[in-house]
Amino acid sequence: MASGSAWRSTARQLPLRLTVGTFFLNSGLSKRGSDEATAQRLQQFAATTYPFLGKLDAQKFVRLLSAGELAVATTLLLPVVPAAVAGVALTAFSVGTLGLYLRTPGMRREGSLRPTEQGTVLAKDVWMLGIGVSLIAEGVNEHR
Repeated sequence: MASGSAWRSTARQLPLRLTVGTFFLNSGLSKRGSDEATAQRLQQFAATTYPFLGKLDAQKFVRLLSAGELAVATTLLLPVVPAAVAGVALTAFSVGTLGLYLRTPGMRREGSLRPTEQGTVLAKDVWMLGIGVSLIAEGVNEHR
């Protein structure tokens, strides 16, 4: 019975893990060969909310961002990685992007959580938070 339960749990997670994992894989691979201008733009944007990131070399920042995205992709796409572990990785990354959304001027409408046109790019990442928390809950439930 336990193996049947584990299979059902894996089957429930599969659509979430595959869609988000391939999204992260594509994003991480796309950043690997970023030119200097792209690297500087990404770093400056992130440094407006997280000033310590401005101390890094722009190319190093993009390499680290790419590696982080690829690490999240790996935790999601490898079925041997427990759901809770994959969920923690995804949740941590999404909290960082939502921090950019909440703290960067111009991302939200005045006095509201509703995004501006520019903010929609980051506000949509709330789905990652929901999926990450769901995977954590699923993983915790699996171990009961």
